[in-house]
Amino acid sequence: MVFRRLLTAFGVGGPSVDTVLRSPHTRPGEFLEGTVELVGGESEVLIEEISVCLASAVEVEAGDTEGVSRVEFARFPVTGAFPLGPGQRHSIPFRYPVPWQAPITAAGGGPLPGARVGLRTDVAIAHAVDKGDLDPVLIHPLPVQDRILDAFARLGFVLKHMDLEQGHLVGTAQQFPFFQEIEFHPSPRYAHEINEVEVSFVADPEGVDVIIEFDKRGGLFTEGADIYGRFRASHADVDRVDWVAQVDSWVAQSLSQHRSLFGGYGHGHPGHYPPPGYGHPEHHSGGGGLGGVAMGVIGGMAAGYVAGEIMDAIGEVFEDDDDD
Repeated sequence: MVFRRLLTAFGVGGPSVDTVLRSPHTRPGEFLEGTVELVGGESEVLIEEISVCLASAVEVEAGDTEGVSRVEFARFPVTGAFPLGPGQRHSIPFRYPVPWQAPITAAGGGPLPGARVGLRTDVAIAHAVDKGDLDPVLIHPLPVQDRILDAFARLGFVLKHMDLEQGHLVGTAQQFPFFQEIEFHPSPRYAHEINEVEVSFVADPEGVDVIIEFDKRGGLFTEGADIYGRFRASHADVDRVDWVAQVDSWVAQSLSQHRSLFGGYGHGHPGHYPPPGYGHPEHHSGGGGLGGVAMGVIGGMAAGYVAGEIMDAIGEVFEDDDDD
């Protein structure tokens, strides 16, 4: 995939840059590979520095207002200073690891609505930096994330929405100032008790912390509440665990813990087994693989869209942010 643009910060007749990705598809812990290709303009310039960065559109709250901000979460140097003559061509390869905690933005070979990550190429000339547009990067789930999300789908939870939210999940080794929420409608088994389920991942080289949050329904004499559970899944167990049974157990444990503390009864499994590391994340917002989940998105939220239109929508969000 080729992303081409003129370095508009340096006026007419300035150099141009192409960012060529070997593939826009990747996943956390793997590499993003490509080349930055420069073509000199009408006169010689000194390229001071070139870097590429990954950024995402994050929902932020300020008082009673909400908005979307572009947040850079990884930056990699491509090259230092060198002269670029008129019409001269210069190609610089890069190969950088995708952070383990990068958001999931794709499944089933295409993008997921509500999840956006882009690559930007910054070129510094004469103490001025030309910051390029964000070009979509499709980050697929890790195998263990894939199994967990597929298990939710097999248990009857229906994908509702994905977004990135500003904040920190307590008790995790979260690296970035935001986290991803993957929201599901409850399965029929739990629909009487909870409004929605939100799943977040905090990954590392050994495994993934899985944060499960429930927006609990209020009763006749009780108010609704948020319920949290935190669990651990190892990459090594991806093909050793019955993930449908495991996720079902996590959901039941979290609800059982809430009932034991605050009372109430539902149709979940009985018992009072608190989930490992049970606690409240520091925010207050409301193997078939993930391909099956993706089909739920395409069939529900994204009805009428094709992959190209979704990519256009992603680009428009990033462009709107650039105009701010």
